[in-house]
Amino acid sequence: MALRVGVIGGGQLARMMIAPAVELGLDLRVLAEEEGMAASLAATAVGDYRDAATVLAFARDVDVVTFDHEHVPQDVLAALVEAGVIVRPGPDPLRYAQDKLLMRARLHELGMPQPEWAAVSNADELQGFLDTHGGRAVVKTPRGGYDGKGVRVVSAGTEADDWFTALAEDARGGALLAEELVDFSRELAQQVARRPSGQMRAYPVVETVQRDGVCAEVIAPAPHGAGRLSQVASRIGLGIAEGLDVTGMLAVELFETTDERLLVNELAMRPHNSGHWTQDGAVTSQFEQHLRAVLDLPLGDPEPSAAWSVMVNILGGPETDSLDQRFAAVMEAYPAAKVHTYGKAPRPGRKVGHVTAVGEELDEVAYEARAAASFFED
Repeated sequence: MALRVGVIGGGQLARMMIAPAVELGLDLRVLAEEEGMAASLAATAVGDYRDAATVLAFARDVDVVTFDHEHVPQDVLAALVEAGVIVRPGPDPLRYAQDKLLMRARLHELGMPQPEWAAVSNADELQGFLDTHGGRAVVKTPRGGYDGKGVRVVSAGTEADDWFTALAEDARGGALLAEELVDFSRELAQQVARRPSGQMRAYPVVETVQRDGVCAEVIAPAPHGAGRLSQVASRIGLGIAEGLDVTGMLAVELFETTDERLLVNELAMRPHNSGHWTQDGAVTSQFEQHLRAVLDLPLGDPEPSAAWSVMVNILGGPETDSLDQRFAAVMEAYPAAKVHTYGKAPRPGRKVGHVTAVGEELDEVAYEARAAASFFED
């Protein structure tokens, strides 16, 4: 009987696990939030991932449960473990991906480099942080933010009053995360994979380009990243994966500062947008690697299969348009570019797909990926 992997969440990450699962002979099953989601091809159930009974019923017939996102509540994760379900990554490491304050505190214990930060519970405390950090800071909601949501640059303690009010009304209570406004030269991402038996593999560190808080491009490997930078990024990623007991893929988003330090920005314990280039540009894609890791199978080779890969996200597009109407023109103009779509209806700013180009000359590869992706713009 084929090994059965249950994925909670029906988004594009689950969708992109389908092909490697088929190739590995796995039975991939998906609990989607609603009908017609990106991973509907493998959706064997539709229901609320926040409801323990729904999730337990889905997990009854699988060998391991993993995730398309990190939003499954801790009480639901605990119910799975109590029922004897293998959950990877487990509840303990996932809480650091779910709560940025817990993440910052644990990274401090592990000695990882990160921005100066503080938990602030009101406008006065935030103002105090601002007064000691140059008058500007980044404020984040500890839970639920992604793609620029739940992140705000402020210059006065009162500029987060609406978030303080929301926290006061939340039964869980808590505080906001205030971070120094880092003077960085670029953003990087380090991906590593770890299996329960302890084997780990690191992918090349990549450069990410953000627009309006959303990843727009990834260049792999990061230009001028060989040597010390690559070694430090890999050491940080592997150290966090081991220190947090992560199983599966881990993405560590990093700031490279103007004085050439690396600081940890965010964590994701699943396949990640910064690793989509691996589908066409690495020996083992992040999606295959994640499946191998959560099943405790030997990990694949993470090395690049070409000198350069550039991934460009397809963001939005005309709401009345269908992306597949543009495929023929893209294929004719750029036959070497690889187009991946997520089965989502286009709307401005929404990630609906990506384009990857690989090759030996970075300028040519970047041009091809960007030009191919431009066919899907308004």
